[in-house]
Amino acid sequence: MSEIDPITLSVLAGRMEQIADEMDATLFRAAFNPIIAEAHDASHGLYSATTGDTLVQGKSGLPIFVGVMSFAVKAVIEKAAADGDLEDGDIYIFNDAHIGGTHLSDMRLVRPYFHDGKLFCYLASVGHWHDVGGAVPGNYNPAATEVFQEAFVLPPVKLARKGVVNQDIIDILLRNTRLPQSALGDLNGQLGALDLGVRRMDELLDEYDAETVSAALEALSDRAEVLMRSELQDLPDGRWEAEDFLDNDGITDDPLRIKLALEIKGDQMALDFTGSSLQCAGPVNIALPTTVATAYVAVKHVFPALPANAGVMRPIEVIVPEDSLLAAEFPAPTGGYTETILRMIDVVFSAFANAAPDRVVANAYGTINALSIAGKRSNGQPWVMFSFYGGGHGGSVESDGLNHGNAPISTATIPPMEILEAAYPVMFRQWALRPDSAGTGAHRGGLGAVYEIEVLEENGAQAFLFGERGKFAPKGIADGGDGAMNVFTYEQDDGWEAPPLVSKMRGIELRQGQAVRLETPGGGGYGSAGHRAPAAIAKDVARGLVSAEQADQVYGTTWREVPL
Repeated sequence: MSEIDPITLSVLAGRMEQIADEMDATLFRAAFNPIIAEAHDASHGLYSATTGDTLVQGKSGLPIFVGVMSFAVKAVIEKAAADGDLEDGDIYIFNDAHIGGTHLSDMRLVRPYFHDGKLFCYLASVGHWHDVGGAVPGNYNPAATEVFQEAFVLPPVKLARKGVVNQDIIDILLRNTRLPQSALGDLNGQLGALDLGVRRMDELLDEYDAETVSAALEALSDRAEVLMRSELQDLPDGRWEAEDFLDNDGITDDPLRIKLALEIKGDQMALDFTGSSLQCAGPVNIALPTTVATAYVAVKHVFPALPANAGVMRPIEVIVPEDSLLAAEFPAPTGGYTETILRMIDVVFSAFANAAPDRVVANAYGTINALSIAGKRSNGQPWVMFSFYGGGHGGSVESDGLNHGNAPISTATIPPMEILEAAYPVMFRQWALRPDSAGTGAHRGGLGAVYEIEVLEENGAQAFLFGERGKFAPKGIADGGDGAMNVFTYEQDDGWEAPPLVSKMRGIELRQGQAVRLETPGGGGYGSAGHRAPAAIAKDVARGLVSAEQADQVYGTTWREVPL
């Protein structure tokens, strides 16, 4: 392969990133459901023709998809090799989480890209569809004990052959969703994004020859590896352990351990999850591709300057016990994968806090609080409001944590209240910051939020919650305090009630005028509370973020001497 000069490499890197970014933007504009259109729960990228490794990924999609989509592409490569019929214009589609990672709501489309009759790379699109069948609208079923109770399972199949779409596959998909119009709109949006990717790749390879672009892709991966090794050499050698827990698996009320041993030796690192809980009955299991991808996301948080490609992971070994909930086998349920990968990121940050505390933040709120409210309108049409909700991020060596942010597994945004109220028969009685929810410290954590959602539909509705952090608070680091825990309640005729399993429940019957209420966790604090500036404490109290009572109890009363 030919050498490539630095200027050409930089230009090509920018061009290929722009292709992936434009594919992201195309789907976001075209998608029907707000989880993609507003929250940007989707991703696009370019992947190796031989290994499926990530070459380039769009910057607007979810970081977790960087790693898991390479497994999805590898699955297509294996199927195409077994079938022996890969051709230009083919498009594969599937949602099998044990093959492609994450969960069944994420629909993956993989398209081989040919140039001058030769396979050059793969283009891939993944998006979170609003509903893919299963027992619970929106597919977050906290009581699932196998994937078939979560959603319709589609293995890798050809949606299109040589550019001709197989309508039979589309008919099957649309028959297995409560919201066929939404599903069809999202599918067409993903197909449009792939078409655009092909056009942009044609333009790129017409301007630069295939050998030059291939050399650029190889050089970018090699440089990512060199940068990662350099970063590791700057850290002390050693071994550090951390552990945290999930509330339960949604079936039995027993905590589940996520344990990590982090070891650095020279320019190599190992993330060993031995000691984590065994595969469980409920849907907080995750498949091995998801675990490896989550390790990548955590590493990218610690080393944010590194590029988004597979070269970053070459010096890193991820060790996962085969019988653990981090390497679940089909048909174990995986619908709540978000909660488990958030806890994985927490333990990576906690372990790194011992090795390099200036590089990490305290634990964020640690749950997306996947909440579905569903019912039928007076005309008989079904509606499903599925969304996720924000909370506080952890404090750092530089600043307080972000108030009411989104989960650190994504760059997605929380769908605006106005969009949700316009689309569904609900009203938000409250959408506000949650006072006194932040972990205390020299730099406090960010505040969680309070959401109270009333059902307006005269036929009522059912609610389903899949959350976490109802028993184990987000941890502070460097002597920082823990954030407040998650609290969920729902309104009934005799008052407000709480779920028996604290953070998970299905089939909550709500009449018109009744509501659900989420009080989300705050982030952990960073550093000793005794080192927080009195002026910062006084400002928090004046803004209503921290009560005077909590300030006195945790920080003392010197803040009262600060003039406001």
